[in-house]
Amino acid sequence: MSASRSETTNPAGPDEPESDAGSDTGPGPGAEVPGRDGPGSDLLAALLDGMDAALCAFDAGGVITHWNREAERILGWSAEEAVGRRGFAGWAVRTADADEVQARLMAVMDGPDRQVDEFALLRKDGGRVLIRTQSSAVRGADGKPAGVYSAFSEVHDQVDFERSVALSEALFEDASWGVVLVDVDLRPTVVNLQAARLLGTGRTSVLGRPLGELITQGVEELESALHHVLSEGAPSAVAELWMTVRAPDGERRRCWRCGFLRLASPLAEEPVPLGVGWMFQDVTDMKLAVQEADRLRFRGSQLHRAGRAAAECEDPMEAATVYLDFALAGFADHALIDLVAEGRASRGYVSGGLASGTPGPVRLVRTVATPAGGASGPSTQTGSGFIPVRYAAGHPALQAMDRTGSVRASAPTGTGGTAGGTAGGNRGGTAGGNRGGTAGGNRGGNGGAGDAARQPVPAPAWASSRQWPEDSVHALCTVLRSRGRSLGVVTFLRGASRAAFERPDAVFAEDVTVRIAACLDLSALLPDADD
Repeated sequence: MSASRSETTNPAGPDEPESDAGSDTGPGPGAEVPGRDGPGSDLLAALLDGMDAALCAFDAGGVITHWNREAERILGWSAEEAVGRRGFAGWAVRTADADEVQARLMAVMDGPDRQVDEFALLRKDGGRVLIRTQSSAVRGADGKPAGVYSAFSEVHDQVDFERSVALSEALFEDASWGVVLVDVDLRPTVVNLQAARLLGTGRTSVLGRPLGELITQGVEELESALHHVLSEGAPSAVAELWMTVRAPDGERRRCWRCGFLRLASPLAEEPVPLGVGWMFQDVTDMKLAVQEADRLRFRGSQLHRAGRAAAECEDPMEAATVYLDFALAGFADHALIDLVAEGRASRGYVSGGLASGTPGPVRLVRTVATPAGGASGPSTQTGSGFIPVRYAAGHPALQAMDRTGSVRASAPTGTGGTAGGTAGGNRGGTAGGNRGGTAGGNRGGNGGAGDAARQPVPAPAWASSRQWPEDSVHALCTVLRSRGRSLGVVTFLRGASRAAFERPDAVFAEDVTVRIAACLDLSALLPDADD
């Protein structure tokens, strides 16, 4: 960042006496003309000294009149050495190029606009530098051209600047990442198109608004990260934050991969924070896919371990409880096995009775249950004998028997829904062609499973009226099928701290139930140990 020397003047005009009678080349370097120094010369010199660009000026005859410090820095020639020379010939440009360079510089006096040129100049040390100049004509009081001033800089510096500007423009127009500039009050000041789309609003409507008006959940974590960047600087790694965004079509839960940059003024002597550059990308689909892959891998591992453990059990009933215990890990809080009362297993059921014509509704007997009251331990046989469980009409377990499929239910939430509402139940055939289809795709019925973010309030009356543990909030009932017969129902239960059962959960539950049904069917076929 250089300045210029302005105390040197133009050479004498044609009507003025020459300073050297034998000279016809104009004043030499450092020559001065009386009358140019005045009260404003110091101010002009100071202004030129503060310029960011190199500057030189020529009079109408092509003699250099001004040369600032940035020009001295770039070319190495001081103001004393440059001012007073006629053009660049013989010192700042090669002789072969001197006429062309001078003509291009002085040609701007014949045009109305500024002119941009690129050419090579010589440094004082003999090196060459490619510069880009912006030249304009200087008009006298009479409006006629009186000279030329030219601001110049090294081409690579100018290209770097233009690249920075182009990058900034691209980030705020075409970037695939969302980019938001946040001021020190944590209010958006500039928002690009992608960020506006991810925030579910327009580019201008978001400006100046608190982040809490745009993000309903997760804004505390975001503001904490922004405060940290303002005080400590940008983190070395990106962060993944889960946000719930308020959009015209409702709230959306999204995962954003975020990067932060602290912005400081380049003009201040000490760093003064101007705000934070917040860049983010929506990675929700990728995160959900990774979570689903991890879940499937864990559940597959559990089934494998359960199969190995069940193979070591002499009693098929014990093997069934082993499968149940392994399935509970990370899946549910409680599990129940209700078997059809002895002698009533059938090849199909219709609503209210057996397809075989046996009168009366199906009766289920509680056979296996997990420890009550939240106690830990393996599932055990209840020993309730042949006393049926008092299931009311429309109970999810009875619906599962009725539909030969899976039924999901959840306790009513504060926003509505009726107790005992089912979710799904359509008979989509499994890969093996069994009649017990996977859990239905549509969440029919009231009080369905709902969004994972909506946590129902535990309703002890809702659970106890269905003969389930009182802390149960979500239920999944799957029918036990073996050799074309329905043997009973397995019920998986979750508390309020877990999300409602979804269709992938029903598929896994049916996979477990098939293995349990095979063990229970074998147990029924084997003679009692006492016989």
